[in-house]
Amino acid sequence: MSVKAKKHLGQHFLTDETIAKDIADALTEVGYDQVLEIGPGMGVLTKYLLQKKPKITVFELDRESVAYLKDVFPIENINLNTTKEKFEIIEGDFLKKDIQEIFNKEQVAIIGNFPYNISTQIVFKAIENREFVPEFAGMFQKEVAMRIAEKEGSKVYGILSVLTQAFFDVEYLFTVPPTVFNPPPKVDSGVIRFIRKKDYSLPVDEKLFFRVVKTAFNQRRKMLRSSLKSFNLSDSLKEEPIFAKRPEQLSVQQFISLTQKLANNAI
Repeated sequence: MSVKAKKHLGQHFLTDETIAKDIADALTEVGYDQVLEIGPGMGVLTKYLLQKKPKITVFELDRESVAYLKDVFPIENINLNTTKEKFEIIEGDFLKKDIQEIFNKEQVAIIGNFPYNISTQIVFKAIENREFVPEFAGMFQKEVAMRIAEKEGSKVYGILSVLTQAFFDVEYLFTVPPTVFNPPPKVDSGVIRFIRKKDYSLPVDEKLFFRVVKTAFNQRRKMLRSSLKSFNLSDSLKEEPIFAKRPEQLSVQQFISLTQKLANNAI
């Protein structure tokens, strides 16, 4: 039995066992109780995750893949120590599920070979649930992976970089060529790892922070005094040095400081 990759689901099945093991090994196995794999497909990554201690839960939207996983990974055949408390398949759309409810607010690491078309949505859901997600690792389109991990001063540094790095330490691990997938994508992929920061709360209003970052990068070629004019900047605030910068020049910490300045300006 095999599964046919479906274009509308963005499926590209990884066929290289070494790379699958390397992705599984990207998780540190520290600070969490369970592992959640998104989009396991035919389970090339799943079998390496099952060698780890925590419980493994897989989310799969494709019914054909679910049937395949149930056939290839029946509980009694995985290993003598595997029980239903160790491995579970959930059929459905991860983006529509409540992580806190499913995992009973336990700490859960997220991993996967993510479909390119929903990968950024998966990241934002991890950020939203960061209280319960201490670690996150997976494969993205290389361009997206680099954007997430990039630091200030780069042309690819942007909204996704700042919002992710505000809460997680991000590391780009390695590049994966198209030739190890079936069907092969048209671009390279990149594997990255996020480790939640010890202090993952912001010292400013979170909604305002998100709004400032998104507004600034929506006109990334302009100086902040122009791109943020919708915040009704006072004349004195416009003259501060930070407002003569462009958004890609600001570190995450500087965006936090900028948000605080705008909050005070509104008072």
